[in-house]
Amino acid sequence: MRALIQRTSGARVDIDGTTVGEIAQGVVILICAMQCDTEAEADKLAAKISKLRIFKDDEGKMNRSLLDISGSALVVSQFTLSADTRRGNRPGFSAAARPDEGEKLYEYFAAKLASLGIPVATGRFGADMQVHLVNDGPVTIWMDTAD
Repeated sequence: MRALIQRTSGARVDIDGTTVGEIAQGVVILICAMQCDTEAEADKLAAKISKLRIFKDDEGKMNRSLLDISGSALVVSQFTLSADTRRGNRPGFSAAARPDEGEKLYEYFAAKLASLGIPVATGRFGADMQVHLVNDGPVTIWMDTAD
């Protein structure tokens, strides 16, 4: 699975002008299931993100995790993280999981993160969404379970 994690002081996702998910301090996680990904990759990624020390401690150092600060996660599906741009000018997305499998793993990932004690809000798989966030720092981290 691939994820782009952005530390935020607040974020929301809207569909057709209606807010469907919103958080205060925490992370926005743009997530893409790749072909051959399983629940094991989702488990590994959720555990890692929940403990990722990207929040400032009392001395201003990135030393605290999402769990440490009682932060939330806004999880948004984004198949374009699978983009292959090696040839031509039009990205290819064939490395992404099939939509039915991608949706299953997206929902599983969000539920797994919640089971670890992280309050989770989500977008809607396959929807045309507008994601609004304040990228705090900015801090943006790329993760890929294949690495």
